[in-house]
Amino acid sequence: MIEIKNLSKKFGSHFSLQDINLCLEKDESVIIMGQNGAGKTTLIRSVLGEQIPTFGSVRIAGIDPFKDRSGALSHVGFVPQLPPPIKLSAKELIRYAVVSSGIEEARIVSICEELELDIKEHFKKLFFKLSGGMKQKLLISIAIAKEPDILIFDEPAANLDAKGRESFYKLLQPLQKKRLLIFVSHRMEEIKSLLTRKIEMDLGKAVNDEKLG
Repeated sequence: MIEIKNLSKKFGSHFSLQDINLCLEKDESVIIMGQNGAGKTTLIRSVLGEQIPTFGSVRIAGIDPFKDRSGALSHVGFVPQLPPPIKLSAKELIRYAVVSSGIEEARIVSICEELELDIKEHFKKLFFKLSGGMKQKLLISIAIAKEPDILIFDEPAANLDAKGRESFYKLLQPLQKKRLLIFVSHRMEEIKSLLTRKIEMDLGKAVNDEKLG
C-alpha cells in the first residue's frame, strides 16, 4: 500500500529524514514512535505529498503523491494532531466532505454518535470554535466515513478524554484487517491491542522496525 524507498529530506545542511526504506501493507496496524525532532512529522508530510523529498521516492497504491497528489490521497484518510483553523461551519465542512469524497452525511453523523458527539446540535457552529475534542471527533468521523484503504492518525487521541479515547479505539477494532492503520503516537499502551508493528525513529532514521503480537 505504501512503499518508501531511500527517502531523505534535507533542510539546509540538516537531514530531517535519512534513507528511509519501508513497505506498509493493507492488513497492518503500525505505530511510528520517536522523540520530538526524530523525523515523524516530516515522514508523514512526505507520504501525504506535502514535502518533496531531497532523495528517494514514495508510492501510495503505486501512485507518486508528488506527481498525482489527489490520486494518491484518494486512498488516504488523515487526522492531524492539530485540527486546522477551518472557517466553515460544522455542517459546511461535512457538506464539503460529502461532495469532495462521495461520503454520505448520515454515515459521518453516525460515526460522530459512536464517538458520543451529537454533531447535529453543532451544525451551525464554526469548526474552529468547537472544542478540541469535538474537532477531533468530527475529523476522525470524516476520515473513517471516507472508507479509504489507509488511515493515518497523528496523535488522534490527544484532545480526547478517557471515555472518548475508549470509544475511538473501539471504533477502530473492526477496521484492523481491512485497512492499513498508521498511528503517530506516544500512547502505545492504549492502542497496543490494535498494533501489529512498531517503527521507532531517531535523528531522521528508522532505527527499529519490529512485528508485534
